[in-house]
Amino acid sequence: MRLFGPTRWATQNRITVYALTVLITLMGIGSYLTLPKELFPDLVIPTIVVNTVYPGSSPTDIENLVTRPIEKRLKGISGIEKINSYSQQDVSTIVVEFSVSLDPKECKDRVKDAVDKARSDLPTDLPQEPTVTDVDFSEIPILTINLAGEYAPSQLKKFADELKDRIEALPPIRRVDIIGALEREIRVDVDMTQLQAHNLAFSDIESAISRENVLISAGEADLGRQKRTLRLDARFRTVEEIQNLIVRSGFGAPVYLRDVAHVYDGYKKRESYALLDGKPVLTLSVIKKAGENLVEAADGVFAVVRQAQKDFLPPDLRVVITNDQSERTRVQLDDLINTIIIGFILVTVVMMFFIGLENALFVGLSVPLSSFAAFLLFPTLGYSLNLVVLFTFLLALGIVVDDAIVVVENTYRIFDNGKVPILQAAQVAATE
Repeated sequence: MRLFGPTRWATQNRITVYALTVLITLMGIGSYLTLPKELFPDLVIPTIVVNTVYPGSSPTDIENLVTRPIEKRLKGISGIEKINSYSQQDVSTIVVEFSVSLDPKECKDRVKDAVDKARSDLPTDLPQEPTVTDVDFSEIPILTINLAGEYAPSQLKKFADELKDRIEALPPIRRVDIIGALEREIRVDVDMTQLQAHNLAFSDIESAISRENVLISAGEADLGRQKRTLRLDARFRTVEEIQNLIVRSGFGAPVYLRDVAHVYDGYKKRESYALLDGKPVLTLSVIKKAGENLVEAADGVFAVVRQAQKDFLPPDLRVVITNDQSERTRVQLDDLINTIIIGFILVTVVMMFFIGLENALFVGLSVPLSSFAAFLLFPTLGYSLNLVVLFTFLLALGIVVDDAIVVVENTYRIFDNGKVPILQAAQVAATE
């Protein structure tokens, strides 16, 4: 009978096996500590979304003028499983689903090429080009930071911008989105009566503002041994500068912008809202890079927030972190470790009554040892510790225990009170 090679070698080199066991355990623990830890695996789904905005158009016009011409070009792409289109007031949305075997980046390039070809069939007065985006599950925020306090919206925005810059400086973080912030806007309300009285048009005001609000290069200054670059910075700094802008000069008295319009320093129309306990707040959504360690990224954000509270955030500013995905991930990882420990103890205690203490220890040790061996392979396979992997991992641990029990029982069946030497019985049992 041809024996199983690894088992025969292991039974003949027990000291080496013990040393390898200790080595695998130490390396497995180190690998576990450095493995990327996430709540869900990075799902790559080749689904592309084409959005086209055409203001002032009814759903019927959107379908006839925008959706159908783009769909006509998209149908010529190979590998498409399904196309869904939605024509709504002012907006056309087309969702293209490709076969899962295709590369999402290549699918996005194909859709972009098709949309470019359809551009000649689309209305010429589109305010912007159709946007092509892919569905990326790594865009889900790992946590949100809420800022609330009795401060002006502009001051809260400054706090949020400073905190955003510090968080985005962390290597695992892709970007931080601010939700609920008011953006500053300088509004010019033209008085039509005064505009007509001064014999002016809208284009005169537009050209005057764009002509005066400039930042241009003014050449170079030769200072002998060195040259200095000059620039002309004529950008507006205050509302008063805009009000004192000369719209028309020449014969007669000059016409200032304040004579034909009112200038206000205000905010744009709010496009996003954030509420905490029913009260308006500023929310920072933190998004990490794909494949980065979620737990380490969250810990880095917590450290930045604590340092910011010491450096520039006032004590009366309420900072609340919600939707923390790392908390659930930590619980899942703790459950895994607890399962390994409890599994080792229960298997050892139960099997001790049937196959003896020594054999029960060997069967129980298969649980942590196989776990550490798997942790060593995870980086090579590109796996991270996530919900799907952990469930599969726990199922595999049960199979490992069953296999260990079968091998031990088969060894003693072949041994049969000394009729076959124990080392030979172990080799034959493992081979079977």
